[in-house]
Amino acid sequence: MSQFNDLSSPLRFLETRRSGKPRDMIAPGPDANELNRILTIAARVPDHGKVAPWRFMVVPPERRGALNAVLDAAYLEEKPGAGRLELEANAQFAQQAPTLVIVFTKVDPARSIPAEEQIASAACAAMQMENAANASGYVSGWLTGWAAYSDAVHRRLAQPGERIAGFIFMGTPGKPLEERPRPDMTEIVRTWDGTAAQ
Repeated sequence: MSQFNDLSSPLRFLETRRSGKPRDMIAPGPDANELNRILTIAARVPDHGKVAPWRFMVVPPERRGALNAVLDAAYLEEKPGAGRLELEANAQFAQQAPTLVIVFTKVDPARSIPAEEQIASAACAAMQMENAANASGYVSGWLTGWAAYSDAVHRRLAQPGERIAGFIFMGTPGKPLEERPRPDMTEIVRTWDGTAAQ
């Protein structure tokens, strides 16, 4: 099996970066000092106009039950007939992995920076958070799912103007990481020949 998240050099790390499945993560996760460092690194991303269009919400282990309750309430608001298995999926989502940070976008419409650029910056912050967690010796996973797009969840968790970009889970791999299919570079890279598209 190939080596993932190889820290022998910066380039080797980026070449071997691999997310983990949050459901397979076990303790330990980052401690308070490590997590603060990870979040500080996540804030060092491209940010046109210095808008800082992202916010981070740490959900400590002792608040996971409360998060589960929020997800259940929001889910039942949107799907009153939800069954037991659906609610069990919420519990599994809320309780997985030792560390959880919710990344929000916070677009400032008063600024001249296009909303798309602000949203892209928040995505960069989420990705940088994953990189920092992996570089700290942990594994990370960025999930969205229904909760990231639910107005009922946003009313319960977000501050005005915030939208969920993703749930970043961190911990120690409980199972060996496996490679996933990667794109054929010949299909995604082209060199412009100088002519405009017709």
